[in-house]
Amino acid sequence: MTAFRFPRPLRGAAVAAAVASVLAGCASTSAGPSGQYASPIGNAPVTSNPTPYSTALYCLADYARRYNLPSPRMAVGRISDYTGSISSDGGRQITQGASLMANTALAKAGARIVERYDTSVSELELRYANNKLIGDDQENGGPQDAAYRRILAGQVPGSDFYVVGGITEVNYNIRSGGIDIAGGEVQQNGGSGMLTGKVFVMNVAIDLRLVQTTTLEVVDVVSYQKQIVGREISAGVFDFLNGNVFDISAGTSGLEPVQLAVRALVERATVEFMANLYGAPGPEVCLSPANDPLGDSPVGPTGGYYPAYANTDTNNGQTRADPSRWHDRRDGDVRRGRY
Repeated sequence: MTAFRFPRPLRGAAVAAAVASVLAGCASTSAGPSGQYASPIGNAPVTSNPTPYSTALYCLADYARRYNLPSPRMAVGRISDYTGSISSDGGRQITQGASLMANTALAKAGARIVERYDTSVSELELRYANNKLIGDDQENGGPQDAAYRRILAGQVPGSDFYVVGGITEVNYNIRSGGIDIAGGEVQQNGGSGMLTGKVFVMNVAIDLRLVQTTTLEVVDVVSYQKQIVGREISAGVFDFLNGNVFDISAGTSGLEPVQLAVRALVERATVEFMANLYGAPGPEVCLSPANDPLGDSPVGPTGGYYPAYANTDTNNGQTRADPSRWHDRRDGDVRRGRY
């Protein structure tokens, strides 16, 4: 029996079709036992999101606690994107969440924070309480006719200072450079190669101000910019060998995260604001070996927390930044259901 062979022109097409069918087998139009068509790729755990200024924020929190320096009540207003930059897919190029970053930065610095950015839930419950619709004891198993929540004069603490401002600059291609090299043989079937490298720099800037709530006096202003670098390197070879065509290329590229740069700007500004309010002379307050930013303080790489019970030394405050904690594949206690 003679084995069937594809004609030479069709062999490449047959191989391509076989590869395509294998790749198509990774996805299915019928849901499997798990109820999914395909399993998502990637298994990176959740990690904290620090910047080079996060450690300074933890240190300020420790400095204030160590010397019993009270934090004024801080609030965050709108920190908007005033650049108007639009990405190629139609969305905003710069994050619209700088106010949320500022809240996290204040928490890292150990500040007392009052909510002013989104008060929709509090205002709704205030209206319900004003109409005597909320009974606090019902959730604890009390009777349905339990006493309604009372509104007391002065029950909402006011802020002493608030932070507002905006992202004011984004400048593309401040400077760029590159190299592009190509070469090949003069023969008809000769090979060729190329090497390309590119580097470009952009920047983003922010202007923030600290306002005293009772007088609306601007008591502090900061303006910072951060440059962002991107690079791209690629190489390729094109050649004919024994009637076969080979086209091989490889490359790498990377862009420093723009939104992380905005977070770094916000955290650097918060360091300066809180250092002034705490009366810290400067970074030298972090030089003492006794200053342990990761001690038993309710402040850590993910922000601040309010200890619900008197168990600061055993609760989860200092493990929040551990990427393996609570991960069903990286934490054996979760897999085995230990308590």
